[in-house]
Amino acid sequence: MKILVTGATGIVGRHVVDQLVRAGVSVRALTRDPGAARLPEGVEVVRGDLTDVASVASAMEGIDRMYLFPVDETAAAVVEAAEKAGVRRAVVLSAASVTVGLHASATEQAVEASGLEWTHVRPCGFMTNLLQVWAPGIRSERVVRYPFADEPMNLIHEADIAAVAVAALLEDGHHGRAYTLTGPGLVTVREQVAAIEAALGEEVRYEEVSRERARELMKAQGGFAAASADLLLGFVEYGGAEAQGGYADQDWSALMRVWPDVELVTGRPPHSYATWARDHVADFR
Repeated sequence: MKILVTGATGIVGRHVVDQLVRAGVSVRALTRDPGAARLPEGVEVVRGDLTDVASVASAMEGIDRMYLFPVDETAAAVVEAAEKAGVRRAVVLSAASVTVGLHASATEQAVEASGLEWTHVRPCGFMTNLLQVWAPGIRSERVVRYPFADEPMNLIHEADIAAVAVAALLEDGHHGRAYTLTGPGLVTVREQVAAIEAALGEEVRYEEVSRERARELMKAQGGFAAASADLLLGFVEYGGAEAQGGYADQDWSALMRVWPDVELVTGRPPHSYATWARDHVADFR
């Protein structure tokens, strides 16, 4: 059995690859830049892009199962190519917002309409989403400047998302299931900063700032922070439409449920934010 992992160098994809390798499975990893992949020894790394269906189709030769990163624009063609190549099973990375009806996933729909065995993994917000935003300030000043101090967030460790995906790839009994994945409980920004402080063993100050000031700081930072500022701070909705109100004005209640699916699939509780902070402590030093 050989498994194709698309998006193999992404936040979740790397964990999927690592966990499959540890399980002794043969892995082919699809990435746009194989030279920069830095994946485990023994992984077959191939060049491909999900927006270029021909490149993905060539990577599917000899593949039995695949982990599918969602690119809705080409999903139907990618799934069709998978069927032609003889792929039998697909595990789709999706989002908890699909579960609660905030939007639909064309990638999910394409897989469901196919003859493949399918499973959807629908995580809530990633614990790692703010790493690139906060890490520079923590490294240089041991400070986090961000709004929403005591607003609860529903976050999950990226390794838990991968664990559910890997179980669905390797085990039977997950066909036709959509798993909504959350951490063990809600966590505030203030609590997240405290967990990072504890992991570092050094004081990390939290300074609450307005959304507008946070936006200025993130835009000035460049990179991921600048590109994601409007979305993370609630100035635009998912999909890019301008938000009608601020973060606090949005109805996030449907996404605040803590789901049992990680433990249901893996047999263990999801990791806490404190565990995530310890796993990523090197990023903040």
